[in-house]
Amino acid sequence: MSVLAFDGRMGASGDMILAALLAVGANPDALEPVTDALELEYRIDDTVKCGISATTVDVVLTDQDTADREDTDRDHEHSVDDHDHDHSHDGHEHTHANCEHTHNDHEHVRAEGHGPRRSYLEVCDIVESMALEPAVERDALAIFELLGEAEASVHGEALEDIHFHEVGADDAIADIVGAVLLVHDLEPERIVTTPLATGGGSVSMSHGEYPVPTPAVVEIAERADWSLQGGPVEKELLTPTGAAILGHLADGVESLPALEIQSSGYGAGGYDLDPHPNVLRVLVGEGDRGLVKDDIAVLETNVDDVSPEILGGLQETLAEVGARDVSIVPMTMKKSRPGHLVKVICKPEDRQRVARRLAEETGTLGVRESGASHRWIAQREIETVTLEIGGEEYEVDVKIARDVDGEVYDVSAEYEDAKAVAREAKTAIRTVVQQAEEVVYGPLDWN
Repeated sequence: MSVLAFDGRMGASGDMILAALLAVGANPDALEPVTDALELEYRIDDTVKCGISATTVDVVLTDQDTADREDTDRDHEHSVDDHDHDHSHDGHEHTHANCEHTHNDHEHVRAEGHGPRRSYLEVCDIVESMALEPAVERDALAIFELLGEAEASVHGEALEDIHFHEVGADDAIADIVGAVLLVHDLEPERIVTTPLATGGGSVSMSHGEYPVPTPAVVEIAERADWSLQGGPVEKELLTPTGAAILGHLADGVESLPALEIQSSGYGAGGYDLDPHPNVLRVLVGEGDRGLVKDDIAVLETNVDDVSPEILGGLQETLAEVGARDVSIVPMTMKKSRPGHLVKVICKPEDRQRVARRLAEETGTLGVRESGASHRWIAQREIETVTLEIGGEEYEVDVKIARDVDGEVYDVSAEYEDAKAVAREAKTAIRTVVQQAEEVVYGPLDWN
């Protein structure tokens, strides 16, 4: 399975994603639908960040008169979206947080910060007018919808009423549509990203001074599959545009997956953040076929004086603080006393909270951590199916297990649902289970 993996330890912006995708092997000619539709071009160059050779991308306007006219019009418009505009760090004004450029652009005006404020619906019209491939258009529109929903939530507006500022300008359209075009050119079967670094500090906006990550980024992260992490510097590293692109395209992973690397590339941001190379690394390779690696911690304790009621409640009480699974195994302890081994699986970041709750609930004097560091798990989802039994309709939840390729290898009807339906329909539980699972998986061989 071909995997495209983003290493998010230095955040991401739209032009860093463009640059990284080009560096990893995407064809620049794939960007032609954007340059044909908008009066701009992509300037592709090389740079070095802390010894790392990386690619840069600038979006520049090719029509100076249009830029001047649009800037004049923009001064008389109102916008609810200023999250990527007029951010200031150490006295440097910039629009994309990771794009403090030092290129000499005397021939053309950089598109960043220029162009009209557009509504969400106007941006959609522009994207739909580009004659993109259907899959590319769907992804681009989905990214703008994600961005628009985040802005609407922040400002308490309806999506249709949102007027983008920077993210409605030509350079942001070029970033988003361009990124989708390059991803489709690479044709990965799966896209993942490690936790995305937000940076730190604060940014100045027209609405006031806000801490990093900005409100729009937080809203996008709530809707995305990946996670955020602060640092490693006091700069804004993750822009709403970068977050929205990866929010739609990428699955979150705790660490880079096992890959047979075919190519790698680095997209540079504008800041010099020595000793941290300010680059977005992208890897392309063949991933392992099978289950998903999940980082875990395993906690254990032996108890010989805990009541059955307390032991029976540990699944619920430990889950409240992050336990993923709880097992209780009968055992013989010192002086041949009957006791129990309690084993708890949790995420590494939850282990202290889980250990404390385990000690509080059982009264144990110590909790140990075993050597296991990860497990292999299925990608799981719940699908509600509708069954018709005796002329009546009933709903049953079915758990679906998939491997990393998305191939279903097991389905399992929820027992409690099946039992309730069987009781009401006056039929066998096994019959309900079989019918529910066959809706998802097709006819099954029960012999």
